Amino acid sequence: MHQVLFLPHNKKIAVSDGESLIRAAMEAGVHINASCGGEGVCGKCRVIIEQGTVRGGISEKLSRQDRQKGFRLACLARVVSDLEVRIPVESSIDSKVLNLQATPRKMARIRQINLDELKEKGLFVPPVEKRYLELPEPTVQDNLPDVTRLVSYLKLKHDEHRLEVDLSVIRKIPSVMREKDFKVTATLARPVRDSGKTRIINIQPGDTTDRNYAIAMDIGTTTIYGQVIDLKTGSILSQYGDFNGQISYGEDVISRIVFAEKPGGLDRLHEVVIETINKILKRIIKKAGVDPDEISTITLAGNTTMTQLMLKIDPRYIRRSPYVPAATLYPPFRAADLGMELGDHVTALIYPAVSSYVGGDIVAGVMGSGMYRTEELTLYMDIGTNAEIVIGNRDWLACAACSAGPAFEGGGIKLGMRATEGAIEDFSIDPLTLEPMNITIGNVRPKGICGSGLITAVATMFEMGIIDNRGKFNRSLDTKRIREVDGICEYVLAWAEETQIDRDVVLTEPDIENLIRAKGAMYSGCMTLLEEVGLSVQNIDRIIMAGGFGSYVDLEKAMTIGLLPEINPEKVTFIGNGSLMGARMSSLTNRIRKDVVEVTKKMTNFELSETPSYMDHYVAALFLPHTDMDQFPKLKARLKERKEMKN
Repeated sequence: MHQVLFLPHNKKIAVSDGESLIRAAMEAGVHINASCGGEGVCGKCRVIIEQGTVRGGISEKLSRQDRQKGFRLACLARVVSDLEVRIPVESSIDSKVLNLQATPRKMARIRQINLDELKEKGLFVPPVEKRYLELPEPTVQDNLPDVTRLVSYLKLKHDEHRLEVDLSVIRKIPSVMREKDFKVTATLARPVRDSGKTRIINIQPGDTTDRNYAIAMDIGTTTIYGQVIDLKTGSILSQYGDFNGQISYGEDVISRIVFAEKPGGLDRLHEVVIETINKILKRIIKKAGVDPDEISTITLAGNTTMTQLMLKIDPRYIRRSPYVPAATLYPPFRAADLGMELGDHVTALIYPAVSSYVGGDIVAGVMGSGMYRTEELTLYMDIGTNAEIVIGNRDWLACAACSAGPAFEGGGIKLGMRATEGAIEDFSIDPLTLEPMNITIGNVRPKGICGSGLITAVATMFEMGIIDNRGKFNRSLDTKRIREVDGICEYVLAWAEETQIDRDVVLTEPDIENLIRAKGAMYSGCMTLLEEVGLSVQNIDRIIMAGGFGSYVDLEKAMTIGLLPEINPEKVTFIGNGSLMGARMSSLTNRIRKDVVEVTKKMTNFELSETPSYMDHYVAALFLPHTDMDQFPKLKARLKERKEMKN
């Protein structure tokens, strides 16, 4: 066995000879970026061997200087002695930024849940309610069983019928009833269908009707968010988000499905996501200052793969044609049975999916945004590693998913990173000197560039003629910022002495190519879906953008590169985390839970890989912004004006 010390975390772990360094880090609870899931192709898991020796770890992803400084790729390095390993700042993550209130870009309107509107429409009917009862004490003449006494008085005093009692209630009812002289509060879980039975899921001594809480959670591929909700007022008492612990095993769903197929992989991914959920639960419950016993229900929404991993269901057939998930609808579960550290009475409600790649997170967004109840023809877009699109209104809905790749979250980009402190998120260039102005998250020295910064940088460079419509740099420009290194042309965003990482932060032509492929997938997905339902962009009344990424995107820049169709920005609404919004809505109103099954039945899914026109649209979108500039008339006019000014 060898001792491995990870710095600056000061975490030490004993590992077997020959163990991979990245596996040792995982077991020690130390995160190292591993975009490719440990295959050695992304080059993100750079570490510095300060003491000791490793076998391997050398890669073409490391320069000669990096190797001399002791850099190795953790996924390729094997432990053969005691080690001291330093995790460089660019190889780690920082969850603090996840919990900062996002500042929306100047052209996106924000939509939040309007509780007064819900109440006016009769939609604020929480699926879990409490009833206070003052029961007569039993006597020789009135010796009804405790459960019968409770059920009888619920029927008599509150007109509650078709009741069934959970075993957890039966187990504690004798002592609870007598603790406050038969003054008790019963918690009732309403059925989704009118024909179902109301369940008595908890009983508490005294009157606790003013303390009834729910939890809403978004189980994202990258991040997990949770909220504690007061079911009496509808207000959010606390919230917190953290990185999904599964990211150490691959940043995208395909990498995780592959890992789940390995021996013990499914068990490990299930354990890791439940650990993250429990960490968030503990934090938000403590922050809200509520008694865990007064949490009545938890609603969870995630994509199809994340849902199956959370439930420990083999996801392997999600990625194989004909792309079949294990299930799209799930019954309620006891949260404790899933490993969640909540009371035995807490029911976990899982949002249903539509297909392998249009999951419960998108269904939750459709429900939370309300697009399924309006006449407006709406285009709903959730932009991330997997981009999902829904088009329709209250009469019909069509959906599709396309693999955009990790570029929007910094993956596949040489100095790409998530939107954490030190990431370049905004950018401009002096038109005369071609010198950049970088704005980073946290206003600190840069250490990389995140998705929104990448879009802004590429859009700015394209409009100024620094890159052409293929994403290639204009090498004739008089600036030392544009250079060629190892046969690859790049632009220096920040010199080494200006950064946190002791090397230049650059944007390369392959980076731009990755972004073009990602935006091309998103745009062509929209165009294909519109075409399949016989519509065009001009027919769209409203666009809803969901996801944390969207909160930082400048709409004009997104249109400039051809990520979004060119539309009136006033039509665009940003809803933030649509998955979390939908989970919260289901916690607040039983009407949403009743509607959701019908909505999933209404959603027609298009498999883009099986749709012939998708590839035609995709190839046409592999330029900035597109091969057909007539689809972007405003940008075409701006570029023409700029050209005339130069001449």
